[in-house]
Amino acid sequence: MTWHNWRKNRIYGTFRPHFSLVNFGLFMAAKQQQNSEATTTRLDKWLWAARFYKTRAIAKQMIDGGKVFYNGQRTKSGKAVSLGDTIRVRQGFDEKEVIVIALADKRRDATFAQTLYRETEASMETRERNTIARKQGAFFSPATETKPDKKQRRQIRQFKERI
Repeated sequence: MTWHNWRKNRIYGTFRPHFSLVNFGLFMAAKQQQNSEATTTRLDKWLWAARFYKTRAIAKQMIDGGKVFYNGQRTKSGKAVSLGDTIRVRQGFDEKEVIVIALADKRRDATFAQTLYRETEASMETRERNTIARKQGAFFSPATETKPDKKQRRQIRQFKERI
C-alpha cells in the first residue's frame, strides 16, 4: 500500500485494522469456554469460588499459614485442584473436611458454591461435638465479673504451686 492510498483510506474511513472487534470477541469467548471446561483450577481460586474465604488474598494467606490441607498435606496456593480431592479447611473454631465434586474459578451465589463440595460425615459429627463442648464449657466455667484482687491472686498462685 502506498502512502497516498493509506492516507486516502484513513481519511475516507475505508481503513480496516488487521483484526476486528467481532473476531476479538469470538476469541475471548472461546478462551473463557476453555477455562470453564478445565479439569483443574488453583486451590486459592477454588476456595474463593466455594465461598470459604471472602477474597483470594485471604485464601492465599490461609493456605500459606497452614490452615488448609490438601489431601492431608500442607500445600501452596497455586496447587491444581481436581475432582475427588480432599481439602481440610480451618475457619475459627471449626475445621471442615470437604471432598471436591465440582470445579469453578469464578465466584457466584452461595447456592452454587455449595454444589462444589460435599462435607464428610466425620467432619460434620466432629464439628457438632465441638460446638456442644464449647457451649457446655461456657456454662460450667462462667467468666467472673471482676479481676481477682491481690489476696485472691496469692491464693490462686498457692493453689497452682501445690499441684
